[in-house]
Amino acid sequence: MDLASIVGIGLGFGLILMSMVLGGAGLSIYVDIPSVLMVIGGSFAAMLLSNPLPRMLGIAKLINHIFKVPNYELEKTISTLVNFSERARREGLLALEDDIEEVEDEFLKNGIQMVVDGTDPEIIKTILYNDLTQLEERHAIGIKLMGDWGSLAPAFGMIGTLAGLIAMLSNLDDPDAIGSGMAMALITTMYGSIMANMMLIPFKNKLQDRDQEERLTREIMIEGILSIQAGDNPNILKYKLVSFLDPQKRQSMMEELTGE
Repeated sequence: MDLASIVGIGLGFGLILMSMVLGGAGLSIYVDIPSVLMVIGGSFAAMLLSNPLPRMLGIAKLINHIFKVPNYELEKTISTLVNFSERARREGLLALEDDIEEVEDEFLKNGIQMVVDGTDPEIIKTILYNDLTQLEERHAIGIKLMGDWGSLAPAFGMIGTLAGLIAMLSNLDDPDAIGSGMAMALITTMYGSIMANMMLIPFKNKLQDRDQEERLTREIMIEGILSIQAGDNPNILKYKLVSFLDPQKRQSMMEELTGE
């Protein structure tokens, strides 16, 4: 599990609840079922109206992805590609066939397999970039989904606010109705803001960050696969792949690759 995501959401909700308790009024006054139905139910219904059902059914998987540690590591990928390059340089491309089954990433495994099979470089490049494009499109859908939901939640909070104000103003002669109407008006806005700013917008940002990391990993893989097939010098490949990294990580990565 991704520790930052778990700590972030736990700490955020914990501080919100602590603030409510320290306010002295107790947590019960912040619980309002009509407001929950308005914000969560209403925004989800609007999402159903806006998106195909299969896409909505994938939301649970999308959220699960946010809390999982990504299985792609830039440094490990570079090290693997450099090792493949060195072996191919010494023993030939066919020697890589023995190592393919040890590769966990399907994208890298398929690319190396095509190299071993002697597939034309342009065909390999086309296939890999098509795969990358499909990845980007899938990620864009998930990012948009969370972003749209993050916009709808406060909007339905505002709808609840208006409904509460209408209920309050239509019963000015009934003190109990005024209180319940005002509570719905304010609590619904709060629910919408918490849902958007504590969950959905951070979820969207996390997905964007994961998308950038995975796209970069795939681009490094493509560059490495094509360089291995072209027979590039492993030392040149090291510099080429390390150049994709953040400047702060380049020196340590080069030291690891050169064994210094």
